[in-house]
Amino acid sequence: MREALFFDEYDDDKIKCNLCPHHCILGLNDVGICKVRKNVGGALYSLNYGMVSSAVMDPIEKKPLFHFHPGEKVFSIGSWGCNMHCPYCQNWEISQEKPHVRSFSPLQAISLAQVNGSKGIAYTYSEPIVWFEYILDCARNALKEGLHNIIVTNGFIEEQPLKLLTQYFSAMNIDLKSFNPDYYRKVLGGDRDVVMKNIEFAHKMGVHIEVTTLVVPGDNDSLDEMEELASWLKSIDPSIPLHLSRYYPNYKYDRPPTSLDTLEKLWNVAKKYLDYVYVGNVPGMHEDTVCPSCGQVVVKRNGYNVEIVGLDEKGRCTKCNHEIAIR
Repeated sequence: MREALFFDEYDDDKIKCNLCPHHCILGLNDVGICKVRKNVGGALYSLNYGMVSSAVMDPIEKKPLFHFHPGEKVFSIGSWGCNMHCPYCQNWEISQEKPHVRSFSPLQAISLAQVNGSKGIAYTYSEPIVWFEYILDCARNALKEGLHNIIVTNGFIEEQPLKLLTQYFSAMNIDLKSFNPDYYRKVLGGDRDVVMKNIEFAHKMGVHIEVTTLVVPGDNDSLDEMEELASWLKSIDPSIPLHLSRYYPNYKYDRPPTSLDTLEKLWNVAKKYLDYVYVGNVPGMHEDTVCPSCGQVVVKRNGYNVEIVGLDEKGRCTKCNHEIAIR
């Protein structure tokens, strides 16, 4: 365990966690919604500090990040716990339950990244926000070693801790799970407006942002909702990549996978507003990066096989000289 950051102490040994907007009020020995932050003796402690459920070299496209170091592999680690409860969660074994874990210190994690030839560390799989103290310690030390930091997150975090993370993180993939605020609150246990605010804030702070929406049949697959989502994202920056990911039955949902026809229609809606829209979990479907000016393929993808075919050394399209939003 490690004493946590961002909490207030109350009388009678009660505390309030200020990491995410749930603001859990915890009596002695109570655990928060995330299952990994506990009141121990009147102070807040992280139960998963250094507890790693998975550590592996992954294609960076798997995060998914298509516009940040395309074609590279990145050392990826995750823990357990989550501050939301999506009923279709694709990683419920580590987000909603405690799996088998190993203990890595931040310096051990950094050493493993270096030994494996990674240029950075991605904090992913479970929800990294509720692993806050550990990823902050890792990120600070990784940056000193010349490694970049990536987070794959639901974006449900308060402004002060997010502001701290933006000092150390180069790239974020943030889930925008729906554009329906009632659905976000009642079904997912989050707040759409908080996530939207955090996407805008992180982008403003200079962090590379990509957004993922898992398209769940009957929940968030309407064309009107996608129109609203894509239009809003365009208002921040039309070059922010949007990943429309195909749902498969998991956890509490046994609905059939998202139809390819639905994904194609949603892709066409989003492309009216955004320069770069991709379809995930469907090999061969809208995976390539295409120049928004002339239509030339600049990065060709076949699953995790990636080939840069139309970019010059300055990141411009070799056909029309348009600057492609790739770091």
